[in-house]
Amino acid sequence: MSFDVTAVRADFPILSRQVNGKDLVYLDSGASAQKPRQVIEAITRAYEGEYANVHRGLHYLSNLATENYEAVRGIIARFLNAPHEDEIIFTTGTTEAINMVSYAWAAPRLEPGDEIVLSVLEHHANIVPWHFLRERQGVVLKWVAPEPDGSLPPEKVLAAVGPKTKLIAVTHMSNVTGTVVDVGAIARGTDVPVLADGSQAAVHMPVDVGALGVDFYAITGHKLYGPSGSGGIWIRRERQAEMRPFLGGGDMIRTVTQDGVEYTDPPLRFEAGTPGIVNQIGLGVALEYLMGLGMENIAAHERSLRDHARTRLRELNWLTVQGDAPDKGAIFSMTMEGAHAHDLSTILDKRGIAIRAGSHCAMPLMDFFGVTASARASFAMYNTLEEVDALIDGLQFCRELFA
Repeated sequence: MSFDVTAVRADFPILSRQVNGKDLVYLDSGASAQKPRQVIEAITRAYEGEYANVHRGLHYLSNLATENYEAVRGIIARFLNAPHEDEIIFTTGTTEAINMVSYAWAAPRLEPGDEIVLSVLEHHANIVPWHFLRERQGVVLKWVAPEPDGSLPPEKVLAAVGPKTKLIAVTHMSNVTGTVVDVGAIARGTDVPVLADGSQAAVHMPVDVGALGVDFYAITGHKLYGPSGSGGIWIRRERQAEMRPFLGGGDMIRTVTQDGVEYTDPPLRFEAGTPGIVNQIGLGVALEYLMGLGMENIAAHERSLRDHARTRLRELNWLTVQGDAPDKGAIFSMTMEGAHAHDLSTILDKRGIAIRAGSHCAMPLMDFFGVTASARASFAMYNTLEEVDALIDGLQFCRELFA
């Protein structure tokens, strides 16, 4: 099956608009991806003609909403090649998912002096929850720095594992450098449970959680061309059995009396309250859309974007790219001497080019590279080689302004 980027672009209404009188070049999908028409229409249909609360009603609309909502669990399981559908827990995204692991699995199990191994590549969502345990329970955070090119060899992570290590929490793909971390090699190299932040990786490559051998794998819907406030986490059954409930309320109980509570089985045990019903339905449509295109096809297209961007950026010897690991994703963070990252973003925006500027919720990595901020261009399946060239032309224009 070939990948037709023109046909894909036609599915995204926003890509046909102009910004500041210029055709939009959207290079900020690493922050949040645009939504295809199929997702937008599914959300509208759910609200206009199919909405009701789930799990609680016996009437037609409640049953329909429940069926559509629960079907997404199976879709996520297929997307991640999860062994069991009940290993998928719905969340509002990766941040909630990692906090769930922190509160529900780690907090009851870890004691003062126990260690969690993290990499300096991590997004704040995979840092702050572990700082909570450091502050409140005396857990020790052990940090593993990447190589100068941004790569993170698995053996370097495994070397940090000691007798008190209770968890390894590591990104599958850096949101700043695009570095792809071999989380499978890490998981195979130790008996310590491994949590993988799949926020970036799951968008750009096939993911098989069974083959990876990790214990927790989190995804976020808004980067997967789905709605904000949608997502999920795959948690191995053995780890689910070690978790206590994360939030209390409706859906996660079997019985409630004045004297106690009996909790229901996973995954509902970890899904208290009325969920983001339509958001999750939209995520299911987005994942079906991706699987219809083929994740291998998407990955191949994005490799062509990465290679072209890497070649063109290397022509700009006055630009510094932070991290250039060989098998990275199509994400490029850069700085230019004499210009702040915000200046680059603002000037490019005037030309219709949307990039991100700042610390990218990765301050430890900014410190590692010796910068306070960078300008980041993150490519997606709907981007083209011509848009790579538009970025290069825009950066050259910035250089002329600041020369």
